[in-house]
Order: sequence, then C-alpha cells, then structure tokens
Amino acid sequence: MAVYTEVSDEDLAAFIGTYDVGRLLSCKGIAEGVENSNFLLQTDKASFILTLYEKRVNPDDLPYFLNLLEHLARKGLSCPTPVPSREGKLLGTLAGRPAALVTFLEGMWVRKPRVSHCAELGKAMAELHLDGRDYDGYRKNALDVTGWRPLFDQSAAGADSVSPRLGQEISRELDYLEANWPQELPSGVIHADLFPDNVFFLGDELSGLIDFYFACNDAFAYDIAICLNAWCFEPDLSFNVTKARALLKGYGAVRPLTDAEYDALPLLARGAALRFLLTRLYDWLSVPEGALVTPKDPMEYLKKLRFHRNVETAESYGLER
Repeated sequence: MAVYTEVSDEDLAAFIGTYDVGRLLSCKGIAEGVENSNFLLQTDKASFILTLYEKRVNPDDLPYFLNLLEHLARKGLSCPTPVPSREGKLLGTLAGRPAALVTFLEGMWVRKPRVSHCAELGKAMAELHLDGRDYDGYRKNALDVTGWRPLFDQSAAGADSVSPRLGQEISRELDYLEANWPQELPSGVIHADLFPDNVFFLGDELSGLIDFYFACNDAFAYDIAICLNAWCFEPDLSFNVTKARALLKGYGAVRPLTDAEYDALPLLARGAALRFLLTRLYDWLSVPEGALVTPKDPMEYLKKLRFHRNVETAESYGLER
C-alpha cells in the first residue's frame, strides 16, 4: 500500500473539521501510487481524496498543482477539484506533511486498455493541452532532459546490480539525448504522467484524469510520447501500432500536430522511456524502509527504450501527416 505517513484518528478528525464537508464516516488508504500518501474519505455528504505530499514533492510546487486543477475544472475538464477549507485555503498540514482534500472522481482505470480507450485518451489529452493554454502558472519540468543525468547519478553505482552493463547503456543514451533533444516545439501545460491508472473510465467512456502532481510546462508532444510508452505496449512488450494510431488520431482530431512535432515524436518517445527507466531504477534501489509499496520493474522501460531506439519515423507509431 502506498501510504508512507500514518495519520492518527484524532489528527484526521481535527483536519477534516477545518472543512465544510460533513461528518467523517470512514478513511481508507489507497494502494495505487508511489509518490504520496493517499486516502479515500467518506463523509455523510460525499466522498473525497485526501493526499499527504511526501518528500519527493517540492512544497513550493503545490500551489501550481492545486490552482491548475481549479483552472481545468472551470474549463470543463473532468478532474479532481481542490476543496477549500473554511478559511479558503487549498493546502493545509496533517501529520507533519502538506495535505489537500479534493473531490472524488467516479470511474475505474482499465488494466487492459483497448483501442477505444486509447482513442478517448488522445482526445482528453489534447483537451487538457488546449484548456491549459491560458493558465498563468508556470512550473519547469523537473524531470526533463536536463534532469535525467542528475537523477541517474543517484543510482549509477547500483545500476549494474539490476542488469549487467545497464549503467553504460544509460550513460550512452544520456549522451545522445542531451545532444539531440528537440527544441522550440509547441508547449504549455502537460500532465507528464498519464499512465492508465491516472485515467478513469465508466464503461468505454472516459470519466476523468487524476494525479496531476507531475504536471508542468513542457512540449505537448512529450506528453504524447509518454502515453505511447504507457498505453501502446502489450504485456509481452510488443508495440501495438493499432492502439498508437487510435491514440494519435484521437489527439489530432482535437489538436493537430505540427510537422516539427511529427518529426520529433520518435526521439521524444525514446526520451520518455529513459525518464521512466531512471525513476523506476531509483525507486528500485531506494524504496524507503518500511514503505508498504512494491517498486515497479525498471527493465520494462529498458526494453521500451530499445524499441524506440530503432524507430526512424512517426509512421512506425501509426501516425500519418
């Protein structure tokens, strides 16, 4: 279970008492996620999600995230909406951690995404990119190409214990991506973590996007590249071009790609695979002692990285100009 910080009944009751959300009936830790401690709260009025932000999250970034959710909800995007306290504050403190309460979003994430799910994701991602264009907050992507080498430096000594010569392969990849990373692509607010467990469906209909705590300002096409990695590989790690084509067609129906984005997509997908390889490698080697969470296998993203390394044009992803 991804709960790093335990909360006493007394502290929880006092915290909820600062909100006009009704009487607390139950509180249950949420198993998914590895970044923060999350709880499902039920009151006599509604359901809510309580998040305690752990050490990897910079508290200075929290206003960006919470105000962004408010902005997107006002635009009509289905996403959790922060609940203000009686004092009008979106952020509080609980158990020594920054904490926020957001509305509960109906739906479930799909364990085995189908082509139709990928098409719906593409549309919703494009809507997010358009809805965020007039958001006045700015947050640099802390895990963009300039952040990958410092992240790897924290895991380099143990990399070869995960796979022989892994450290050397990552070093070479970093050299290449740092020298060739595309610049000046259309940019704005991106989610940066739209994995299947952050996208809810009711049946075949997408009901909302959650977990915006990697959101930042970066290239829109990089968000697409992350989703190609997260949604378009099968359990045996073969690439499903039909899913990729549906995702890209759904996106393009709302926001067409530019020629520069089209040309950059293979390299962006390669970089996205390296980014998740590096964070998984770090977590694999340094999960906090006592944390009730199983780290995800970094080797999955090494295999995806090797696939993208052999892709020359966006046609391989099913994209047509």
